[in-house]
Amino acid sequence: MLYTISDPHLSFSTDKPMDIFGSRWDNHAQKFEAEWKNTVKDGDTVIIPGDISWGSSFEEALIDLEFINALPGRKIIGKGNHDYWWATMNKLSNFKNEKKLHTIDFLFNNAYAVENKIICGTRGWVNEFGVKSEDERIIKREAQRLELSLKEGLKLKEEFPDNEIVVFLHYPPLFGEFMNYDIIDILYRYDIKNVYFGHLHGVKQEQLDDEYLGIRLHLVSCDYVNFVPVRVE
Repeated sequence: MLYTISDPHLSFSTDKPMDIFGSRWDNHAQKFEAEWKNTVKDGDTVIIPGDISWGSSFEEALIDLEFINALPGRKIIGKGNHDYWWATMNKLSNFKNEKKLHTIDFLFNNAYAVENKIICGTRGWVNEFGVKSEDERIIKREAQRLELSLKEGLKLKEEFPDNEIVVFLHYPPLFGEFMNYDIIDILYRYDIKNVYFGHLHGVKQEQLDDEYLGIRLHLVSCDYVNFVPVRVE
């Protein structure tokens, strides 16, 4: 089976307590582990679209990644805005192999065929305080990365024509008054029907858009889904 859950915000080697964001985050790593083990089996795959670790380097993030690696199933992880340890794909792959993180793969300008789905995605970008010129540059770059991933997904679709292409972002493409037009345009042009994302915390269902232009939008941040991995149908 295929699952997803975002924003575990692990910090086994750094002092970043998440309970400052509310009691729901008390002992959150233990909740995350328990619910994962209750849901995910060894043959399953889980996509984690960002904010994996508060570590700012490979060395600081290692214990968090080892924790993820030891959980049941295969993991495909993307970059979040707090994943400062993230690097080039070559460095990520070398680090993974060196540290024997064999159940982890990285979603970065690429795509994966898993069960009856093709997994694509990128970090995305949102500036909650208004879009500045620097944000415009980042938004354009992230849109390019999403399109690179989707082009790789289309190559896989030639081999697996019945597989649905599903997109995983860290940032929401749409929230409140903010809309990432570049990302939305690509999702629409590639006829994407389901997008899963994280980043948002402490929000209620009535604050979210369930659908836009036929694109279904699914928030899967840990606190929103009560730390239970969500089945990708």
